[in-house]
Amino acid sequence: MPLNLTKIAFGAKSFADIEEWYANRKSFKVNTRYRPTRWEETIGGSLYWIHEHNIVARSTILGYEQQDNGRWWINVEPRLVRVMPRPKRAHQGWRYLKGEPPRDLGDGEDIGEIIPGKLAGKLSRLGLI
Repeated sequence: MPLNLTKIAFGAKSFADIEEWYANRKSFKVNTRYRPTRWEETIGGSLYWIHEHNIVARSTILGYEQQDNGRWWINVEPRLVRVMPRPKRAHQGWRYLKGEPPRDLGDGEDIGEIIPGKLAGKLSRLGLI
């Protein structure tokens, strides 16, 4: 089973901004300072995007490419897949996703407005979402 990563959608003011990053792209690369130690295990896994303290979408990781300046590109599939939002605290860079990943939303499935992360966490602990 491949490993998954999480990353903050830094600079995105709304989910529409993340969608715009992917719009009409034939390839998509994410800039990062360090390549994961277990990078080979992440190929075929997904990069999950965190926005407003919730995991909201993912893209499949295709590979890694070193830049001339020593940084790395994470090559991901240029297709954004919405997932069932899950609360996730902000962090710098990428992190391995622990536990079961959030499920993909089906065609036509709409979650409405995303619940703020802290509130979603409290409701989840109460078993209400």
